[in-house]
Amino acid sequence: MSHNAVKDTGVSAGGLLLGRTIHSPLALPFAGLIVVSILMGIASDDFFSLSNIMNVLRQVSINGIIAVGMTMVILTGGIDLSVGAVMALVGTLIAGLTVNAGLPGSVALVAALAAGLGIGLLNGLLVAWGRMPAIIVTLATMGMARGLGLIYSGGYPISGIPGWISWFGVGRIGFVPVPVILMVVIYAVAWVLLNRTAFGRHVYAIGGNELAAKLSGVKTQRIKLAVYGISGLTAALAAVVLTGRLMSGQPNAGVGFELDAIAAVVLGGSSIAGGRGAIIGTLIGAVLLGILNNGLNLMGINPYLQDVIKGGIILLAIYIGREWR
Repeated sequence: MSHNAVKDTGVSAGGLLLGRTIHSPLALPFAGLIVVSILMGIASDDFFSLSNIMNVLRQVSINGIIAVGMTMVILTGGIDLSVGAVMALVGTLIAGLTVNAGLPGSVALVAALAAGLGIGLLNGLLVAWGRMPAIIVTLATMGMARGLGLIYSGGYPISGIPGWISWFGVGRIGFVPVPVILMVVIYAVAWVLLNRTAFGRHVYAIGGNELAAKLSGVKTQRIKLAVYGISGLTAALAAVVLTGRLMSGQPNAGVGFELDAIAAVVLGGSSIAGGRGAIIGTLIGAVLLGILNNGLNLMGINPYLQDVIKGGIILLAIYIGREWR
């Protein structure tokens, strides 16, 4: 092979690699993360300090954990609006079972996580076997979970939970916050599930074309049941972190968290219609949202204006992503 042929082959291979990188679903979210980080660093001298970065990641952890389950649901073409209310219910259960019922903290944690999983499985049953629209099902269970939390707590926060539970919310291993470590572990497990197992391939297949997936032998109902169960479980895990941070069960916690989780998934490059996206993209999206929140706070931007700015950025991300594809 001639020198020119080798050179041309190298150029072609390099161009192909560059093209694949540019058109990767992670390219835009990652570029957005870099640009926003640079802008926030310019706007605030404290932004890139280690303490602030750790603070941002700690704040991101709750939404990041919720968004794992939300990603799987959205990849199948569904939606889960109940996650914020599930958080509130799980938090009040942890507090109530330890403070009022006198159960050991470990037992209370398991029971509360089981409750979150149970609501997720209920959503899955109604969507998969009941053939009901996911947005209606999860809107209904959102009201149910919120109401149950308020009834159980009497509408008031429940304080006095065991001190070791706070470790999940404010503890550190070295200089890394425990919630961040928990988030990373959950994302690693989710990545393996979605990228290295038949379950993950089936999740994408259902979102791409559910009828074709069913005709090819995919147990679509079971997969849907599983992803909604996972969504309920990740919401419950996020509730453990929040309860540990607040050291109390808050029946009004989690309001709007479902929207933040959806925003993280969309900003991470996943299609809201299902079938396309990456769990790492969701992590990038969650961090991007956290950086926006932190940077706007450091700049002293009015909280109401912050909501307008974030909403506009999310709409822009959806539009650019649609045009990019």
